[in-house]
Amino acid sequence: MKATKANVGRAVDQPADQVRFYLFHGPDEAQSRALAARLLETLGADKVQLSAGAIKTDPAALADEASAMSLFGGKRLIWIEPAGDDIAEGVAALLEASAGESSVVAIGGALRKTSALLKLTEASPQALAFAAYPPEGQDAERMVIDLGRRFGLKISSPVAARLAESAGNDQAIVAQELAKLALYIDASPEAPRELDHDAVDAVGADTAEGDFQRLADLALAGEVAELAGELARLPAGGGEAIPVVRSLQRRLLMLAPLRARVERGERIDGVMTSMGKALFFKDKVKVQRMLSKWTAEGLATVAERAGKLERALMFTRVPDQEALGEELLAIARKARSAS
Repeated sequence: MKATKANVGRAVDQPADQVRFYLFHGPDEAQSRALAARLLETLGADKVQLSAGAIKTDPAALADEASAMSLFGGKRLIWIEPAGDDIAEGVAALLEASAGESSVVAIGGALRKTSALLKLTEASPQALAFAAYPPEGQDAERMVIDLGRRFGLKISSPVAARLAESAGNDQAIVAQELAKLALYIDASPEAPRELDHDAVDAVGADTAEGDFQRLADLALAGEVAELAGELARLPAGGGEAIPVVRSLQRRLLMLAPLRARVERGERIDGVMTSMGKALFFKDKVKVQRMLSKWTAEGLATVAERAGKLERALMFTRVPDQEALGEELLAIARKARSAS
């Protein structure tokens, strides 16, 4: 079956008993992951990751995993990411098998219309496919407002529009910012609070951070000497530390799904071409260079370290600019070693 923007929310919030396989694909991989996460929450299931490589090697592995009983009796959701035509044979076996214990969700990225996996999913009443595209205009505002409710935030249209624009309409970045804003104003689903521009000014991620993004990009590109010079010119006081870390996190969120596509066999230049106007022309050369230097595993490690650094900075009275410099230079040296 093919889901639409109008009914996909209901499909994951009220999953049909007959649907055993969910395929979320399209260029907005953050939205695909968010839908999969909603399904996981609705089912109250444990996330069980299965690699596409394992399914390609043994197509029966997917049906076997879906039919396996949980060790502790709870629900499980089999999660495949990234997923492409290499799992089509395994999905066909899953849909032909008798009903199993667990549902399966796959994050497919930008699949072609001729994709065997996409055709198989859309043709089966036991499967559901949805193509996720970045929201624009009022759709982007609604995305922010809906996400805000999950964090206990009441968000007006002007504030929602500002947050959507500052995050490039990227749902993963919006969710990350909303989590921080909810913490800042002490909001929760049980105790909702109004989010205003003052809170966004204090904590949010506006895009007037070109210098901060430049520091993050120099680190990821391995430009050690130039980065050291830029760090030395930062004003004393450490107020730039958290915005720089957030700029780094935003770039990592962009790079991770692109690198995943490279590691499943796509050429880097092809991946970059598919970005089209979603990436500023001046950024394409440096993003392509970063993709050539970092593995998916390396990007995940940097993201984990960046998260720990941000938490440490947030709970320090005066943000530690030295800690920021040490981390960025360590990232740059790692990137340079990959040259």
